Amino acid sequence: MASSKREQLVSTALALFYRDGFHATGIDRILAESGVAKMTLYNHFKSKDELIIAALESRFAPAAERMARAFAELPPRDAILRVFDGLDEWLRQDEFCGCAFINAAAEFHRRDHPVHQLAASYKAATQDYFRGALERLGVVQPERLARQLQYLMEGAVSMAHIEGPADQALDARDAAEQLLRAAGV
Repeated sequence: MASSKREQLVSTALALFYRDGFHATGIDRILAESGVAKMTLYNHFKSKDELIIAALESRFAPAAERMARAFAELPPRDAILRVFDGLDEWLRQDEFCGCAFINAAAEFHRRDHPVHQLAASYKAATQDYFRGALERLGVVQPERLARQLQYLMEGAVSMAHIEGPADQALDARDAAEQLLRAAGV
């Protein structure tokens, strides 16, 4: 039962943080929407920051699993481009409110803050998948191209958040294909 209350808190908090922002979402609102008692919350989390980290980690794990599966099952070039296809599907969802990790890093801008560090870890993990695929393809300077691919991805997410979803991910995919061709793969 206790673990289900914890999961309920994390799930409710994640939805509210993602939709309304981390600082704008108060503990009382999370408690009201989750139906969990304040004492239960503080039995699981010492602070709001701990709850934020747990909420982001709950989003990190499934995203990392999807990425790992794509990069394990597909040839490296196809896996890279599949990221942009998946991105297009995500950006077009009605509940899309930008990237939770970018949003978190923006609200917790100090690089030494644990929330910012978690966001940075997520972004580094994404870049590592690109780099690994590029290394398997024998690309010269795989780190540099991995960064460039991530910039395309992050730019598409940011612009979809600002403009509303359109073809940002498809445009980024086209640019990624051009970069891959220029790299000889």
